[in-house]
Amino acid sequence: MKVWTWAAAVAAVVFYFLALDDDVYSATSPESLSWHVPLRKAYSIVAFALVGYLTGRANLEWRRTPSPAFLALTVALYSAAIEVGQFIEGSKEGLVWNAVDVACGGIGGFLGGVALKLRRPPRVP
Repeated sequence: MKVWTWAAAVAAVVFYFLALDDDVYSATSPESLSWHVPLRKAYSIVAFALVGYLTGRANLEWRRTPSPAFLALTVALYSAAIEVGQFIEGSKEGLVWNAVDVACGGIGGFLGGVALKLRRPPRVP
């Protein structure tokens, strides 16, 4: 397996299981913080941007050039899979918050795609 493909797969699996872990959730967004919800959404966007960037780099390894829109959709679907996993684990967030979380995935994936375009490695002749 190629390096970026491996990195993207590992990051996706690690972030998936971290998103399902109640202890991680409690430690990273304690309700004692008045801004715990926006803080949690902000760092989820950063994590999704990393997944989007790594997914984009993996696509480049396979000679596909993903657009930021493609990565936004891909990571939004990944975020939806996390929401399904959380539902199975007993989360009672509700559809509005599920939609917000999937939108955060899309935003993060888009930002990862933009970062990929800005840091694109030079083409090998």
